[in-house]
Amino acid sequence: MSETFPDAAPSQPATVTVLDHPLVQHKLTRLRQRDTSTAGFRRLTRELSLLMAYEATRDLKLEPVEIETPLEPTTGMLLSGKKLCFVSVLRAGNGILDGMLDLVPAARVGHIGLYRDPATLEPVEYYMKLPDDLSERLCIVVDPMLATGHSAVAAVSKLKQQGARQITFVCMLCVPEGLATFQAAHPDVRIVTAAVDRGLDDHGYIRPGLGDAGDRLFGTK
Repeated sequence: MSETFPDAAPSQPATVTVLDHPLVQHKLTRLRQRDTSTAGFRRLTRELSLLMAYEATRDLKLEPVEIETPLEPTTGMLLSGKKLCFVSVLRAGNGILDGMLDLVPAARVGHIGLYRDPATLEPVEYYMKLPDDLSERLCIVVDPMLATGHSAVAAVSKLKQQGARQITFVCMLCVPEGLATFQAAHPDVRIVTAAVDRGLDDHGYIRPGLGDAGDRLFGTK
């Protein structure tokens, strides 16, 4: 199950979907714990992202196909046309990407490299590699945290510049400040998350949060 909050804008009604499934909330709580090891954090992120992928791919189109079961002919449903592109916001997005590729291994993959300037908290691009046919696919942008929102806004803006028309943003955690920034820039983009936390501290970190997702995924400080 999920809880959906319509955006207040009268046009292009984007939504924020907060997943309240017991397994999602259980794994998120384990991720938050300080004593979760690097290996455990990596495993839990992969498992959580697989669960979140079910909601993120809800809008994929299907088409009927005639098949033969071992007993008789029947009509089934398969994904229609060109389907998915997962876009990882480096580096921490790769933790979510792995779990989603477990579910949809044939998806195309793009990468956008951004880091947050510690003084301005603004995103700085250092890498971008995307498939050519973004306009024909659902693009699912993955990044563990939607904090200030600036990196997410920049990543989605890059996708739109490259022709993407259907975009969903997936994160494990977000805060009201980041949601406001993101939706002001991209009111047409749906957000799927596991929790909306209290807010940002003076350094732009999510509270209560789960620490730096990239450092916890890769064992760096």
